[in-house]
Amino acid sequence: MKLGLFLGYGAKRVSVDMDLVKTAESLGFDSVWAAEAYGGDVISVASWILAQTEKIKVGTSIMQIPARTPACAAMTAMSLSQLSGGRFICGLGASGPQVVEGWHGVAYRKPVTGTREYIEIMRNIMAREGRLAYDGDIYQLPYTGPNATGLGKSLKSILEATPDIPIYTAAITPAGLACAAEVADGVNPVWMNPERFDLFAPSLEKGFAKVPGKSLADFDVAPGVVSIMADDVDACRGPVKGVLALYIGGMGARGKNFYNDYVVSLGYEDEARKIQDLYLDGNKEAAAAAVPDKLVDEVALIGPRERIIERAAAWKEAGRKNQVGTMMVTAGQPEVLALLADIFN
Repeated sequence: MKLGLFLGYGAKRVSVDMDLVKTAESLGFDSVWAAEAYGGDVISVASWILAQTEKIKVGTSIMQIPARTPACAAMTAMSLSQLSGGRFICGLGASGPQVVEGWHGVAYRKPVTGTREYIEIMRNIMAREGRLAYDGDIYQLPYTGPNATGLGKSLKSILEATPDIPIYTAAITPAGLACAAEVADGVNPVWMNPERFDLFAPSLEKGFAKVPGKSLADFDVAPGVVSIMADDVDACRGPVKGVLALYIGGMGARGKNFYNDYVVSLGYEDEARKIQDLYLDGNKEAAAAAVPDKLVDEVALIGPRERIIERAAAWKEAGRKNQVGTMMVTAGQPEVLALLADIFN
């Protein structure tokens, strides 16, 4: 199993702990990942890291699909890959209707179809085998729809072909997982219980079936995993509960929250409903307190050193089965990175 360092997003000011990144690089971490929501943009952060590192790959988890045209995303990916000697990983995500329509001001249309078309267009551009032409449900190139001038021209990238840039998608829904398996090189579930791969397998197999010869052997399942090392387990759970409550309760509207649905599928239907009700009513602390300890322990690596080592066994077994290829670790302690490197490298 490979290790990645996930840096997250959400701070008031854009900053990168380059000492932590370089520690990860020195410990043999395969990758480091940045993110975006509606604050700092992920490409600026990825560029900053790539310019100050030598070996570690840098991924986006995620670049928001509605924020950029497919051609813009391909230009960005090709530029960063060429500048970095092939160290860029392009992670994409459809985001959700609240951000897409409220922040980017575009319709939240067929996110799975849009993701598939977006990646097909990107691969067309990066392969540079012909002029760009595409006629999809979401994207038409050249554009001939309302207000078109009629002057659109099929073009080919000026840059040389860069077809091997890995593309990942963020997905937890059955349709999203199947799409990732079909058109992407990997998938970034927001979190995962390594002993519940049964929630992923049918959807991934459905996607693999559309591509002859494709399987888990050449596809990377790369979930996020928070890791905090300290003797007080309850204190370690606190920050994880806060993040889980945000996603389960606040990342979407009532009745339209993919993360809430995902937690229900993990076996926490009543708890998911309670967390969402509390969060949407403004009781964020109570919502966090309502997150079950068991759920935290299933998806995170926390507590004393020995406890982390014990729980890591389930992740190692998932890695042995190719059910997890990369563990994307959120950790601010260099000693945690060193411990995980010792366990998994």
